[in-house]
Amino acid sequence: MTTATRTDATPDRPVALDSEADLDELLAAHDRVLVDFYTEGCTLCASIEPVVGNVARAHEDLAVATINPRDDPPLIERFRITSAPTLVLFEDGEEVGRLADGFQGGDAIDAFLDDPQ
Repeated sequence: MTTATRTDATPDRPVALDSEADLDELLAAHDRVLVDFYTEGCTLCASIEPVVGNVARAHEDLAVATINPRDDPPLIERFRITSAPTLVLFEDGEEVGRLADGFQGGDAIDAFLDDPQ
């Protein structure tokens, strides 16, 4: 991932992250970030991937990222990842909501983004 600043444009597609440092950089660069924590070989994770892509294109004020916490194990404990897929919404670098109920359609994710509590 390249160095990002708050002035960078919000990406219109999910950004694939490789490490905790990449995630921290993205969180610092954008006001609202939705992170899809997934695992390889997870069919629900594969099914939600295009939905997350559509969400990224539909929300100009939202950066969307995907990361496999198994690639950087400290992520599992830091973000309390107990199942995949897990969607976590951050605002100003702080977690404000979590959706860890398996596959979610676009409408469910949009509703979560509107009211992450």
